[in-house]
Amino acid sequence: MWIYMALLSSLFAGLTSIFAKCGIKKTDSDVATAIRTIVVFIFAGIMVKEFTSIDSRSLLFLILSGMATGASWLCYFKALSMADVNKVVPIDKSSGVLTIILTILFFHETNHLFIKIIGIITISMGIFMMIEKKDVVSKSEKGWFIYAIGSALFAALCSILAKIGISNIDSNYATFIRTGVVLIMAWFIVFLKHKQQEVKHIDKKELFFICISGLSTGASWLCYYYAIQNGIVSVVVPIDKLSIVVSIVFSSLVFKEKLTPKSFIGLCLMVFGTILMALFA
Repeated sequence: MWIYMALLSSLFAGLTSIFAKCGIKKTDSDVATAIRTIVVFIFAGIMVKEFTSIDSRSLLFLILSGMATGASWLCYFKALSMADVNKVVPIDKSSGVLTIILTILFFHETNHLFIKIIGIITISMGIFMMIEKKDVVSKSEKGWFIYAIGSALFAALCSILAKIGISNIDSNYATFIRTGVVLIMAWFIVFLKHKQQEVKHIDKKELFFICISGLSTGASWLCYYYAIQNGIVSVVVPIDKLSIVVSIVFSSLVFKEKLTPKSFIGLCLMVFGTILMALFA
């Protein structure tokens, strides 16, 4: 079941990028993140069957995981507002490689270690091929690149902290708590930057896509945290990162974004590495 939930998480996560991109053409990315977090928070709350007590250790790690998630979101949607989906998503998904390495170190998930090492190398090569040189060295381009890197680093940290935090509680309840932390953090950033007045001027069409992206995120999270609670993190994470295929396919259809031959080979390597690790779970 956790394999299927990981696949569903991947599908919803891929759609999230597309919906979010549609919602931040004119809308500030920080404001959009704050609004969509409200949707995710409500969605997560509805899915909680019972609000029970939680030990201080789990609560601490869920709060830390929520803070890492908030930071990742703010960086990710800032990058999306500045660059194409097929540029941002591969870098963001590089968080999977770091997460797998950390799970091997901290959770000792060393079964089929040789296959995992090959998968890590293959995925890393794919990511490298999908990153254009100008994205790193061009002054006009590197702004979004830095935000995308930040998104990946915080996302990797989030998965590790969440795994520890949800070890003794229902994954839906854990998602609700984490989302509450993200909600507070996102709106704190909006008020800190004095952007709260922009909420009243959001285009209705973009507001619709922001809300839909929130629903998609909520569905992705519920599937993802069920999977990492009940499955092998170093397998769940790469399956979840297959959302890159969904994102890139839809970015080509919706936004007419095209992959270069080199990027396409890179994408194929990422998919191959991910499937390889999933098959030898």
